[in-house]
Amino acid sequence: MKTAAEQLPTQETGRQTDFMDEKTYDDLKAAHIAFKAAAGRLLSVNNWHEYSGAGSAKFTLCNNLGDELSGFAAEGFYFSIDLPAPGPDAGDGLEWVIIERITSEGSSKTAEEYLSMTVRPVPDPRKTAQEIAHFYKDASTSTFIVRRDGRVVSAGAHGRNETPNNENVDLHDKIRNTAIALMARVGLSGVQWKKLVKGLIEYKEEDGKKKA
Repeated sequence: MKTAAEQLPTQETGRQTDFMDEKTYDDLKAAHIAFKAAAGRLLSVNNWHEYSGAGSAKFTLCNNLGDELSGFAAEGFYFSIDLPAPGPDAGDGLEWVIIERITSEGSSKTAEEYLSMTVRPVPDPRKTAQEIAHFYKDASTSTFIVRRDGRVVSAGAHGRNETPNNENVDLHDKIRNTAIALMARVGLSGVQWKKLVKGLIEYKEEDGKKKA
């Protein structure tokens, strides 16, 4: 069985970021129930802004035509990201990513169980143009992981190969993407991901009743 860490893409260029939060439970049963609740939240992309709280980006799950979807995320689905900042021309104001891989391992009977989802910047699926609609290049990935290790439940957002998307785009996007990537580099993106990972593992009693 591969560990959660082994699901992360290799860091080769640009910047690497890691944001994590965790909670410890009294026993394995409680930890497993909390993990299942967190896994459900991870796949509920349309609700991420609620888990992150006021001032966060809005995430919308879509199909390969850019049509909005309800329900859980799956490999091959897209989602748009509406940042609280000016968006790219290439995405008509929205960043776009594709869900490249979803993996899960373990059960209540194993020492570790996790669910991971890796996404990558892509062109706007509503357009025929091939400009990447994101402030990072398509070499960049974000991997979101919820994990139970014994009695500890954690969530993480892991960026790899984060490089500004300032080539093969129009002048506005070149300037805009460079600026947004610079703001991310000085820590502004960390605010979003810290709030999200904390929200993913914010256990509530009603979650336990649903997932038990």
